Amino acid sequence: MSKNNELYVQKNALCALKAGDDGVKVTVIGTGWVGLTTAAVFAFLGNDVIGYDVNEKLIEELRAGRVPFFEPHLEELTREGLANRRLSFTTDIGAALSTAEIIFLAVGTPPAPDGRGVEMSFVSRAATVIGENLRPGKLRVVVNKSTVPVGSNGWVDSFIRQGLAQQGDAGPVDFVVASNPEFLREGSAIADTLYPDRVVIGATDARAIEALTRLYHPILTQDFTPPSFLPRPAGRGKVPLVVVDPVTAELIKYAANAFLATKISFINEIANLCDFVGANVKDVARGIGLDHRIGEAFLNAGIGWGGSCFPKDVIALIREAEAYGYEAKLLKAAYEVNAAQRFVVIRKLQEVLKTVRGKTIGILGLAFKPNTDDLRGAPALDIIRKLGELGAIVRAYDPVAMHRCRAEVPDLPASYANDIYNLATGADALVLVTEWEEFTQANWADIARLMRTPVVIDGRNALNKKYLEGLGFVYRGVGV
Repeated sequence: MSKNNELYVQKNALCALKAGDDGVKVTVIGTGWVGLTTAAVFAFLGNDVIGYDVNEKLIEELRAGRVPFFEPHLEELTREGLANRRLSFTTDIGAALSTAEIIFLAVGTPPAPDGRGVEMSFVSRAATVIGENLRPGKLRVVVNKSTVPVGSNGWVDSFIRQGLAQQGDAGPVDFVVASNPEFLREGSAIADTLYPDRVVIGATDARAIEALTRLYHPILTQDFTPPSFLPRPAGRGKVPLVVVDPVTAELIKYAANAFLATKISFINEIANLCDFVGANVKDVARGIGLDHRIGEAFLNAGIGWGGSCFPKDVIALIREAEAYGYEAKLLKAAYEVNAAQRFVVIRKLQEVLKTVRGKTIGILGLAFKPNTDDLRGAPALDIIRKLGELGAIVRAYDPVAMHRCRAEVPDLPASYANDIYNLATGADALVLVTEWEEFTQANWADIARLMRTPVVIDGRNALNKKYLEGLGFVYRGVGV
């Protein structure tokens, strides 16, 4: 789409929004982390939203206002939507699609079983089911919200048409497929949805662009009343709208995550060098981050990235390049650096304790990052397994993720503590893996008295080195 056409469509769409607009009829297919956040936020903004899922137990939980995973304020926002009847949930796909103007596809796209790409069966099945249940009438905009390989827009279109074909001669069904990638961070998903850096729409059909611009209007203009628990950030102005073709939108999502992952791997390479030469990576990061071309964000050295998005998306982009005969050497290096980085804390433990065999090691944090209970790609799991192989006695504590860890990783070679002080009692060393505020604000003087030997390996450079050393701790960070 040319720049002039893009501006024309945006202007017309925004001008069409007058006071008294009744909102948009939205259906979200898939009520996991992305889908539920999307549904709850658009309901909060005054739209009528239906969340659909095949998981009956999950839908029962959501109807009762219970969110079965941890995301700050999401349960509160879900309950508000249920209370004002802007938000509902169903396992009836016909009912979910009957009134929809915009249909978000927000089903899972996990790594493929062979690790080479993305598992797309959930997307293809959802697209087919949409086609089987669309009825003639108004235009429906089907929006790919799931993170999908480049070129998936047309792929989804084809599966919807396959579903339509199974209906027989039901009459003409008017639909168009668009891409609208999410840029959400676990632990701040609602804020990232309400106050995004940008909104990306991938479409070539002007009707789809107009429909999505109308839906996003309150976010683009920031003219909504913020929720009491999440005020608008100071200085937050209008949000840029980026309108591109679907393939470009899909690549924007992958490229954004790949760049951030590479930036983290880069600073971790520098941190490892700092350990050798005696420099301080925090000062290095500040010194380069003040350059506006670089920026300070994502220059926090430590044990690297985890989660579901960065590992999967970097690999997917590498495989996408390989499909065209291109070797993405930089992305491969970023991935390899990160895979090795989490074991830096093992080396530091061995440097201080000489051997970890028979030593009691406390792991502070299981989730891959604070403010979530997500264990996918969590460095803690690899660290614990390696310590177990080396003969260490491992205990772990996480403020939120222990219940999920017990259920999802029953063979993890670790016992669980009730709190940080229970974890520290009799420990030979503590390893900070997830920088929960509960850990950074703990009473470390009391912790020192509880430990057999006061040793702290700070895998996130989140603790105050001088303060801890003043308490008698042996402190080791990453590049500091």
